Amino acid sequence: MDRTQKAEMVEWIGGVFDANAVVVIANGGLSVSEFESLRGELRNAGASMRVVKNRLAKIAIAGKPSEKLSELFQGPTAIAFSEDPVAAAKAVKKFAKDNEKLKILGGAMGEEILDEKGVEALAAMPSREELLASIVQTIMSPAMNIASAIGAPAANIAGILETLETREAA
Repeated sequence: MDRTQKAEMVEWIGGVFDANAVVVIANGGLSVSEFESLRGELRNAGASMRVVKNRLAKIAIAGKPSEKLSELFQGPTAIAFSEDPVAAAKAVKKFAKDNEKLKILGGAMGEEILDEKGVEALAAMPSREELLASIVQTIMSPAMNIASAIGAPAANIAGILETLETREAA
């Protein structure tokens, strides 16, 4: 890797930490197939992952709010990131549950630095889509209640008329 490639990589890593929720993972011991499986799970969740050179990552986050994470960049490390704050954390936690070789080291979400427990707490939160679905359900619930309340008297009247008709026929 020449100087221009290193400079581009430092700029890219800095941009990832500025714009996304990032999870730092130790990927030592993962086989190629396990690593590709993790990438697939991240891709399905709307997240990405990249193995980074520790030295370049430390340079990229120097002077930024996420600078405290520089101590995590030792040994084989990778970063998982997503625009949705919980997508990367959920996918990594799910994969780590089934694979002991993967270790969550920490992460960052904006200016907030997260340790392993913080990343797990982030993973437990609902995703953006789940929150939107909840909001839509909350908004639609009163409208559905009004529609059923309006329709209920008509159904009650129909039931009463049917009962009266049955009595008169008997």
